[in-house]
This record gives sequence, structure tokens and C-alpha cells, in this order.
Amino acid sequence: MTPVARTVLGDVPADRLGPAYLHEHLVIDSPLVHDRFPHIWLPSVEDAAAEVGACAAAGVGTMLDAMPCASGRDVVKLAAISRATAVHLIAATGLHTAKYYDGRPWTQEEDADVLADLFTADVVDGIDRYDYGGPVVRRTEHRAGVVKVATAGDLLTPAERRAFAAAAETVRRTGVPVLTHCEEGRGGPAQLELLRDLGVPLHRVVLSHTDKVRDPGYHRALLQSGVNLEYDQALRQDPAAPRGTAWLIEQMVADGHAGQLLLGTDGARRSLWSTLGGSPGLAWLAGGFRAVLERHGVDRAVRRQLFVDNPARVLALAS
Repeated sequence: MTPVARTVLGDVPADRLGPAYLHEHLVIDSPLVHDRFPHIWLPSVEDAAAEVGACAAAGVGTMLDAMPCASGRDVVKLAAISRATAVHLIAATGLHTAKYYDGRPWTQEEDADVLADLFTADVVDGIDRYDYGGPVVRRTEHRAGVVKVATAGDLLTPAERRAFAAAAETVRRTGVPVLTHCEEGRGGPAQLELLRDLGVPLHRVVLSHTDKVRDPGYHRALLQSGVNLEYDQALRQDPAAPRGTAWLIEQMVADGHAGQLLLGTDGARRSLWSTLGGSPGLAWLAGGFRAVLERHGVDRAVRRQLFVDNPARVLALAS
């Protein structure tokens, strides 16, 4: 049976996803974000469709939107963006860091089994139209294809541990991969230790933002576990600066880890979107960054691994 990835518009053969971005933020729309973090408030389908359309023109076939439950996610808007652009979009279930959840104590207080039921329903039945804003839940036809969890420090809080346990149970029930948020790139070792203890196969796990840490030893230690790393800081860097994301990729490829690396933009800032007057635009990762990789000796075959082959493997649902 051909492995499939679960997109907001239905299941797609994983080998047809095309070049993929593994950590995006196309819609972030909540009153809390609007009030406290206006620089990442992204409510518009039209703006997102224009930005994603530019990515499609650069060859991008799939984008993973990394906003999980009750943090500004809007799966109806994601579905509209996907229809408008013909880009496959993958939605996340799970939980983000605590700063997104003031006024929603259930995210920090409920037991892992309760959270696992919510996460599983997002994957199997469909994401709530109201994004668990309560008290009414109305399931849509649009399902999640990944479970996301996050840590805000080097050690996990009790609430974070419950979320990770719920994510592990969701993996067992549904076969989705795990995407994690590593604050400032840190926290990876503790995340891996807990996920391993919870029985999650580490080759089904993607740690995000780790290229914020420029120490190759940190990356080597993580990769030796079999986990995947998602690098997403290139849009914020001077392409000519030393020891940036492309340099890290060069180091890890030389160490034999090309099959465990993925790319994204983490483009949650309005200042990065060309359609909002920012720079360099999300499409730059699929365009201009390729030349930066070439200067670091990352050839066409490896670039295909980073953009196509590795995402297809990671995003496929485990049977």
C-alpha cells in the first residue's frame, strides 16, 4: 500500500508531495496573539494565499502549518488557502508553549488521556471549527497530519510532560509523526529522552528551530539518536554571514546525516512576508537559498533529500 500524508484536503501519496516546507505559520488568528504578539498576527486568507502562491511558483508543493490546538489555528482558512494555491497544506494538532494559552487552563491542567482524545479526534475525525475555544465543538472535514508539542526550557514542566505523553499516545493510535518546538533551539536532549521513554520511534520525530544553536556538536549528538532536525532560520540570516544555517547543513551532510535534515521558514513574522511588504519572502527558501547551499557544497542530490525525499518519508502516516 502506498504511504500517504494527511493534508487538510485529504490524504495524498507521500511521494507526490513535491518540495516541502516543514515548519510554517500561514494562519495565526486569535485575540491573544492580536493583543500581545501583533508582529505574528496573520489572519488573512488572501495575504496567505498570495504568499503561498509565490512559494508554489518557486516549486513548493507542500507546507506544514505548525500552529496546533487553540493557539490561533484555523483549519477552514488553511483549506481555503490550499484550494486557492493547489499547495498541499498539513495541519497540526497538539499544544504549543504556555504563552499562547492564557484563559484556556485546560491546556495546562488536563490529564494526558484527555488531551490524547482531543489530538486523536483532530487526526481521525476532523479539526474543530472553533479550535477548541468551547463550549461547542463542530468537527470539520479537515484533518490534522502531525502532532506538535513544545518546550520552553531545557527541562520539561509537568504540563509539557502531559502534552508529550498525549502526543505519544496519538502517534500510537494514528501513525502521525511528531513535530516539536525547541525554544531558542534548546531542549532537544530532554525531549528525545522523554519521547524515547514513551516509546515513540525517534525516526518519526522532527525537532524544530535547532539551527538557532550554532554548535555542530549539539546537532551531531541529536542526530546520532536517529531523530530528524528541521532548520528554519535561514530567512533571518545574512546569506554571506559565517556559521549560518547553510554552514550547519554542510557540516551535518559531511557527517552523513543528510537523510535526517528538513527545511522550513518558521515564517510567523509579518516582516518576512513579501506580500505584506517584508523581506525576503517565504519563497526565498526554495529560490535564493538554493544558491547559498550550492556555495556550501550542497549539491542537487542532497537538496532533493532536504526538500523532497526526507519530507516524504517523515510525513507519511505509519501503518
